[in-house]
Amino acid sequence: MPPKPRPRTYDPAKVRTAVFAQFAQVREAVVALDDQQLALPTDLAPWSVRELAAHIGMAMNALVRALEAEEPRKADLGLDRYAGASAPYAEAIADAAQTLAVEHEDLDAWYGEIAARSAELLDAAPPGRLIQMRTGAMTLTDFLVTRAMELVVHTDDLNRATGLDIPLERQALAACTRFLADALAAKAPGASTEVRIPPYAVVQCVEGPRHTRGTPPNVVETDPLTWVRLATGRTAWADALDEAKVSASGERADLSALLPLLS
Repeated sequence: MPPKPRPRTYDPAKVRTAVFAQFAQVREAVVALDDQQLALPTDLAPWSVRELAAHIGMAMNALVRALEAEEPRKADLGLDRYAGASAPYAEAIADAAQTLAVEHEDLDAWYGEIAARSAELLDAAPPGRLIQMRTGAMTLTDFLVTRAMELVVHTDDLNRATGLDIPLERQALAACTRFLADALAAKAPGASTEVRIPPYAVVQCVEGPRHTRGTPPNVVETDPLTWVRLATGRTAWADALDEAKVSASGERADLSALLPLLS
């Protein structure tokens, strides 16, 4: 069995700043949408743009709920397991987003409440705070990384559904890219294939002959946004290859059987 890679560490202040900056970008864009735009379909059928926006609010409001709840005694869920832990709850999450879209007609006001309450609770949270989720208990910093991932993925979903060009904050995109790269390494441990996502991440994965010197025999390289789309099922591996958005060389460089990591 290949050795387990050491968990990546994140600067909590930088991740927090990234999360709030990306949420602010989404809020500014959503408030400018009219009813016709909010009713547009998304690739996340059967969600409309309004329901997607409600899901983004739900993802951020999860931070509020977690910090208002009692702190668990120990963490039992790391980022390496998070990607697969929420799959059983996908249907419930989808239903909740549709309900919230009806309950919060004024998305801007709701987003504002979430942002203000989140900031208040984070300011009061002690270093090393743990939070309880239905999938397990994790550190607050790790949970903020998952919020950055949610915001980046769904900002891109919004852009594709509406034709907008909501910016992706650099630190949020970096955290999302690294988290998803590490999720791949955890899913397929090994050192025979090197996956490069410049400028944010390089990981080794896939069991097989270990590379030690020179250029690895199996190399995958792509840009951060394409990687996010591959890892979340927004883009198919074959399509990315055909469109030259990913390069893959070597007999162990085909990642199609490992993707998506989450959807």
